[in-house]
Amino acid sequence: MPAGLRRGRPARRALLASLLTSTLAIAQTPPKPTAKKTTTHRANELTLAGLRPGRDRLDRAVHRYRDYHKNDPTDSAHDAQTTWLDPCRKQLLAIDFDAEKKIQVVRAGAVNLTADCLAVPPSPWKTGHGLRLGDPAARVAQLYGEPDSRSPSTKDGQPLELWYYAFDWAGPDVPQVMEVLCTKEQDGQPGRVEEITLAAPSL
Repeated sequence: MPAGLRRGRPARRALLASLLTSTLAIAQTPPKPTAKKTTTHRANELTLAGLRPGRDRLDRAVHRYRDYHKNDPTDSAHDAQTTWLDPCRKQLLAIDFDAEKKIQVVRAGAVNLTADCLAVPPSPWKTGHGLRLGDPAARVAQLYGEPDSRSPSTKDGQPLELWYYAFDWAGPDVPQVMEVLCTKEQDGQPGRVEEITLAAPSL
């Protein structure tokens, strides 16, 4: 074998050893941690039962729900309330309005009523994002994110949990507060939405 080739082997081996050492050093270097993007899902609500507190007036509600049993609003110059009943779905819709008949608060809740009704479609008394009475409590967080607070509450002696959402971050021209009362999980059954309140002012 030519002498030139014999002299080249040690240099080639040294080069290979140097490359191998560099490769191992790169492989052993721990990767730099990548920053995780954390996003907090939250959404505000504009309507309940197709009505927008702070903007719509009482006559809109009267026209929309004229087929439901209604308690006539008072003629008081002060804040007043009127309600509609849906015996088949065992639900109540209550609306608070001011002296100018502008809707301030809309509330949909379950009530203990007895009625013989055929199968009925889902209630129209839902939020703009589609939350209805009877929905699983977990759906509230899916639609709006985690509430600003959760606290124990009761209704007709039933222990409940109040989910409170403040929407002031969305600006002053939208409803400012939503409260959702949910039953508690029991015997493996998930909690359910028992009442929804949407208000223009802070409650």
